[in-house]
Amino acid sequence: SRDFLTLISFAFGTPRKMAETGYDPRRSRVSEDTLNDFLRGKITGEITEVPGIGPAAAKRLAEGDDDDRVTNTWQLIGKFMMLKGPDDDEHKVGPGEHMQKFWHWLAEKEIKSHRSAIVKAIAEKMNQMMPGIYDADAYGSDSDDE
Repeated sequence: SRDFLTLISFAFGTPRKMAETGYDPRRSRVSEDTLNDFLRGKITGEITEVPGIGPAAAKRLAEGDDDDRVTNTWQLIGKFMMLKGPDDDEHKVGPGEHMQKFWHWLAEKEIKSHRSAIVKAIAEKMNQMMPGIYDADAYGSDSDDE
């Protein structure tokens, strides 16, 4: 059984690393000023206006097939909104699952850093237009030590 645990740890990382995967706004390394400027500002469409997206991330987002390429902020918001579903009678995609889906989509696009910052920026921007699409309170405050 120890060999099995060693194999699992090697293949998937240590349990601590596994717990760190996925969206967590407390892991955002974008300053509050930068985030607030984005939230207050007008969307221009320039993909690098999104906190956490620099030239390398913009390049990765623009790669892929036509339906999977994201070259501007509008498309990124559209992708975020598409991941809100699909819903059916038995299951509705709630805010927590939605954030995880967007975070993992960014990981699939090989965005290697600032994923949580990107999710937080887009989620908070959309929550201004559609209150309830994001629930920041579900994650505790940024100053929580837990």
